[in-house]
Amino acid sequence: MRGALTRLRGRLAGLLPTLRLRLVVVFALVALAAAVSASGIAYWLNRDAVLTRAQDAALKDFRKAMEDHVGQLPRQYDCAQLRDAAGRMANSTQGYEVVLLGEDRNGSACRAASAPGFFTYSDVPESLRSAVDRRREVDDANRFPYHLYWQRVVREEDPYLVGGAKLIGRQPSPSGYMLKSLAAERDDLSSLSWSLGIATALALIGAMLLAQAAATTVLRPVRRLGDAARRLGEGKLDTRLKVSGTDELAQLSRTFNATAASLEKRVAELSAREASSRRFVADMSHELRTPLTAISAVTEVLEEEQDNLDPMIAPAVGLVVSETRRLADLVENLMEVTRFDAGTARLVLDDVDVADMVTACIDARAWLDAVELDADRGITARLDPRRLDVILANLIGNALKHGGSPVRVSVRVRPGAAPSGDDALVIEVTDHGPGIPEDVLPHVFDRFYKASASRPRSEGSGLGLSIAMENAHIHGGTIRARNGETPDEGAVFTLLLPRDASELAEPEGDAAAGRRPRGRHPDRGRDGGRDADGEQHGDARWDDDAGRENEA
Repeated sequence: MRGALTRLRGRLAGLLPTLRLRLVVVFALVALAAAVSASGIAYWLNRDAVLTRAQDAALKDFRKAMEDHVGQLPRQYDCAQLRDAAGRMANSTQGYEVVLLGEDRNGSACRAASAPGFFTYSDVPESLRSAVDRRREVDDANRFPYHLYWQRVVREEDPYLVGGAKLIGRQPSPSGYMLKSLAAERDDLSSLSWSLGIATALALIGAMLLAQAAATTVLRPVRRLGDAARRLGEGKLDTRLKVSGTDELAQLSRTFNATAASLEKRVAELSAREASSRRFVADMSHELRTPLTAISAVTEVLEEEQDNLDPMIAPAVGLVVSETRRLADLVENLMEVTRFDAGTARLVLDDVDVADMVTACIDARAWLDAVELDADRGITARLDPRRLDVILANLIGNALKHGGSPVRVSVRVRPGAAPSGDDALVIEVTDHGPGIPEDVLPHVFDRFYKASASRPRSEGSGLGLSIAMENAHIHGGTIRARNGETPDEGAVFTLLLPRDASELAEPEGDAAAGRRPRGRHPDRGRDGGRDADGEQHGDARWDDDAGRENEA
């Protein structure tokens, strides 16, 4: 039952999509129901009154005419006298026709009609004849053996009243029947029904006009509330509504203003906390660079002398060296993340041969034996070489660590695939591993995400793929992850970048002012999953001039 009601509400909502239309329809239906009910009641009351008055007057006149004319006939009468009495009875102000039945002085049945060609005894309904002829017992509750009966009939689409009675007091008792036309009453009732129909239509029109006025009155503050909510959603947290009155809409406006004020205060607090947290991370990362530089120098010396150290000390030295490098990578990644969050990261564009770029990235990290390159020479693009190198290093390193060699890197140009409609550079990294677990796919580009909770101290920090995604976004591109379609394919990461990112690069003055770059790709969601602690940084310890200026 509830499901049926839900479906009905859904269909009604589809038929009546706007609140104004619903108000007009509801007002119209209510007005129509009220007008039809009132008109119907008025019609039936008037119809009953008109018909009752007409038939009572006709039957009363018929009874009196029976007494005056048939009752005055001699005890021994003939058919001519009975016809004369029927003619005198029909000559009445009520305008009915009469049929009289009796026995003449010879005992023969005699039927006399005032209009033989129009109303005869055969025209009287059988049920009415039986009722008139039936004799009833006389007692305290019934003082007369015969009564006056009537019935409404339709002849040739015209309404008539048929009445009949026996004359009491003489034997044999003559019977009389009358036929009165109700056409006048029908015409009066037709005029009344037309009047009520016109009144109903006028009431419906008035209700619709009233509904329009009411809808305008009700929807105006609702529209203002909708506009205010839209401005609030656009970030204009100082939006407020003008409140007047004490009705429900005014109370709703007050509630909206209170909610907007609370939201503005809360957002200000969260923004202050977020800015403080970002500043803290940036300051902490910046302050850690100096001691890390000194520690890194010492660890390099220790690493060079590791073979000459005591065998009991060498493993500890190796652990210190690896953890120091891991900490240095983490600090650099945190600094890069703060640049993206603060909107200070910018593009430094150059024309690059993509195949040469991929080869250089692989060669710098000694991955030539484990990576197969499928790229045509001469595919050029105007991109930021350093950021493209970071993306490639993370994707290929992640595939080598968590997939399986050989890792295949293919470079293609896809016409019109860029968000701007221009040609897109498509770089696909495919490994031969087991693929990406389905529960990991939605989180692979999340910061600090690691697919296995049992590896909290893994070599990676969980930032590599998220930084790769940010670098793709700043170019106006994106990265998507999926599982291969054939058995020999594992995870497949697809990088889509525009071949020319010039429109997304900011002028030098804008970047120094700390504005967020225009290269934010609309596809900001997570495109897939992968164990994010498998990033490969390589020579990712870069210096970003704009970033250092904001950190100073």
